[in-house]
Amino acid sequence: MSSNLLKLIDDTEPVTNADEEIFLIYTALNQKPLDLTGPDGFRGLGHVDSRKDTLSIRFELAAPSKPTSSSGAAESKLASRSRKGKSVRKARGEESPHVIEIELAQDKTALRSRKGDTGSVLWRASIAFAQVILQQHHFPPKNPLIDKDMLRESHILELGAGTGLLSIALSACAKSYTATDIAPLLPLIRKNVALNFSGWTQNTKPPEGSPGSNIFVEELDWETLLSLPSTGRSRYYPKPPELNAKWDLVLIVDCIYHPSLLPALVETIETVSTAGKTWALVVVELRQEDVVREFLEIWMNKGTWRLFRVDGFLDLPYVVWACQKYA
Repeated sequence: MSSNLLKLIDDTEPVTNADEEIFLIYTALNQKPLDLTGPDGFRGLGHVDSRKDTLSIRFELAAPSKPTSSSGAAESKLASRSRKGKSVRKARGEESPHVIEIELAQDKTALRSRKGDTGSVLWRASIAFAQVILQQHHFPPKNPLIDKDMLRESHILELGAGTGLLSIALSACAKSYTATDIAPLLPLIRKNVALNFSGWTQNTKPPEGSPGSNIFVEELDWETLLSLPSTGRSRYYPKPPELNAKWDLVLIVDCIYHPSLLPALVETIETVSTAGKTWALVVVELRQEDVVREFLEIWMNKGTWRLFRVDGFLDLPYVVWACQKYA
């Protein structure tokens, strides 16, 4: 795949200083009034609703509304009165909304009993990210972040996939989608994929070409990778299903929360990526300032990445960085 998979605005400036970047984004955060109440009555750390065993997620995607001229308004009015019953939407030539519904199981017990387990429940950042990616994919804006045609031929690797929502929502957009996490979370991811794609079970997949058949669920423990000698790491992490292919896009969505995991996370991103080819999209919910700063410092000290903040893609309290490995 081409390195032009992600399309940044021409005047996008690279992030070159972690302290400056932290100052800018947290200043913007502190100046913006936020709705701190979630669907369950409180926002907490950002999960959707940890009290429920299952969640129903609905993505409503619609073409941007077009300005209506006086003649257009008259045309719409006439269309609404037509004996054929044509809708105003059809009269304007607008596309019908597209709805994607996903059923998702959570493991409330693991959240409370398994130390350090945050992936067994759904977090809002994943929904916000999926909504925008799907919206741009089905109704491409003038300047989409991701090239739709290139994405169709791309291999995606997700780190810290948690419940597996993004694999279910985005797999149809890509050539392959590999969801990874620690071993105890893999049964939950497979369960959720099976809830949404016929033919999927814990041990089987649907025939090639069927919906969901391009999803792969694999173990990738960042701390295990970090503990291995550099020469042995390539044998540990999963590879794209296509022979000799490399990862085109690595997704890291709401994985920056515990400082002890940051060195392992950065080393994993570094190891699975290929210079001149792989893009990484990092989505962060702005919580602890020091943790986000430390993540940026560790990653930028690698000296092998160009980092760009993608303004306007998601609203605060989320920040998105698009990053390409160059060495």
